[in-house]
Amino acid sequence: MLTKKWPKHSILAIAIIATWLKTYIAYQTGFSITLDNGMQEAILLLSPLSLLLFLYGLSLFFKKTKNKNRYLLAMTLVTSIILYGNIAFYRFFNDFITLPVLFQTENFGDLGTSAAASIYPTDILYFSDFILLLLAVKLLKIKEENTKSQATARKAYFVLSAAILFLNLGLAEAERPQLLTRSFDREMLVKNLGIYNYHLYDIYVQSKSQAQRAFADGSELTDVQNYVRANKVEPSEDMFGIAKGKNLIVVTLESMQTFTMNKEMNGQIITPFLNELTEDEDTVYFPNFYHQTGLGKTSDSEFLLENSLYPLSGGAVFFTHGGNTYNSMAEKLGKQGYATNVQHANSKSFWNRDMMYESLGVDEFLDIQNYTVGEGEAVNWGMKDIPFFEQSVAHMAEMPQPFYSRLITLTNHYPFTLDPQDKLIDEFDSNSGTLNRFFQTTRYLDEAVKELFDDLKEQGLYENSIIVMYGDHYGISENHNEAMAQYLGKEITPYESAQLQRVPFFVHIPGSGQGHVNEEIGGQIDMRPTILNLMGVESNTDMQFGSDLFSEEHEEFAIFRDGRFITKEYVYAGNTCYENGTGAAIDQELCAPFAERAFEELGYSEKVINGDLLRFYDEETGQLLGTEQ
Repeated sequence: MLTKKWPKHSILAIAIIATWLKTYIAYQTGFSITLDNGMQEAILLLSPLSLLLFLYGLSLFFKKTKNKNRYLLAMTLVTSIILYGNIAFYRFFNDFITLPVLFQTENFGDLGTSAAASIYPTDILYFSDFILLLLAVKLLKIKEENTKSQATARKAYFVLSAAILFLNLGLAEAERPQLLTRSFDREMLVKNLGIYNYHLYDIYVQSKSQAQRAFADGSELTDVQNYVRANKVEPSEDMFGIAKGKNLIVVTLESMQTFTMNKEMNGQIITPFLNELTEDEDTVYFPNFYHQTGLGKTSDSEFLLENSLYPLSGGAVFFTHGGNTYNSMAEKLGKQGYATNVQHANSKSFWNRDMMYESLGVDEFLDIQNYTVGEGEAVNWGMKDIPFFEQSVAHMAEMPQPFYSRLITLTNHYPFTLDPQDKLIDEFDSNSGTLNRFFQTTRYLDEAVKELFDDLKEQGLYENSIIVMYGDHYGISENHNEAMAQYLGKEITPYESAQLQRVPFFVHIPGSGQGHVNEEIGGQIDMRPTILNLMGVESNTDMQFGSDLFSEEHEEFAIFRDGRFITKEYVYAGNTCYENGTGAAIDQELCAPFAERAFEELGYSEKVINGDLLRFYDEETGQLLGTEQ
């Protein structure tokens, strides 16, 4: 069979078909893409074809068979790397790679165990088309090329490629109107455009955003300012200034999710100390509080906390816009006489923190060089939480007061591994090792927080401090929905997945007597105005999108970075409107006004960041620089 001569374009056909089918199978097996109907399935199947036809079809311009085959092999390898890179990235981040992420090279060396845990031996199958094509080039005998011009045939070929592209775009537009102009959801883009076209679109979007700063001027802030002012709320009279003059300690609870709170796992309590804290007379606990991070994960949560601006849709602000002008909470408290710092037992360059903290006005960054990591105290990319808290509190004892110190934990981080002596509960028994171990590291984090409170009391810092703690982002992605369904005892629908984005938020003020469970719906965008009001610091003129969670005027509206949102009545997820509470799908029109506003708010925030617009704003007066109002 291999001795016969095959048609002259056989290698091209094999390359296109093999990569096309491999990509479609990868969509089904490597990603958790939700498909709601047959049309979406058809679009997913069709979406890789147009670019593959065009890209591989360029080989038709090569005259020599050897050069044509080399080009096809190179392109097959490139597309395989693109596809596999997204799959490995998706396993950890539950998202797709964007152009800015590729330039976050300073993080790659630190990803260590997390990256290794995302690579499987069977991943060689994602290069099966390259292997098949290599064999075909070696073994198949191809008929000699016709030396006559093939211009007409090539023209027809590329017309077919263009026709398939327009068909794809037409079907995608019918299925998801205004896909390219009104979507922050990368899964929606990949589902409708295909992974390869998505990356071309991403290059266009990122190039456009980079150009915005160069052409920006203060006039662009007018609409943003009007929107922010229209949504201002008055602070709570009872809570404003209740922590005035106290030290502010903010703790980032790595990967902590609310579904573990006040719950058991196979009869074992997951968070005993935090459970007690929810009933403490000096603690306000928010169970309906949502993370709003994107690809920047922990760094995005920091950005939200400091600025009450949304992170970017396509990368980590800490990397892409680290040199911008910001009016951060750290800078604001610094002007009130606070010594400001961040303590994190990790490399100072991770997430570009050393540069970004300068832009945020943080006085001091205590990184891994400021800690002594003893035997058995290392974990993930730094230091276990219990010794980290002990040494961090010792640092605080040496700080001038009042101080604002942020502590970023590490132990409860993917892939959620612990030394035997730190395992305080057993593993779960699902088919997901990630979820099974997650309960153990969450239990360890809970124990670490208990130790933190004890350390603060021992050092005499507890009574004169306000302690704010929040979960930074999800720990268990949608890749583990089957295992989560086993634990929760129910199917993980888009509605349930949105609810799983809740992270705990605690405000602990010793001696205040204000403790209660606050059911208000809110998100990380609300942390800055809430904390500043508690500290008695006015923020009426600040350019912030959140509002005080204690205010009677606070609106229960939490917008996710990908455009999903939660209100008291509705949950919008998976392009579907649900009734909040029952999870029943309801008329899309009920969610439409909120969806429009979510898009508007996210767009305004991106405009501020991409254009570096706060350089044109005076937060002291609330005026655009160079104007009088």
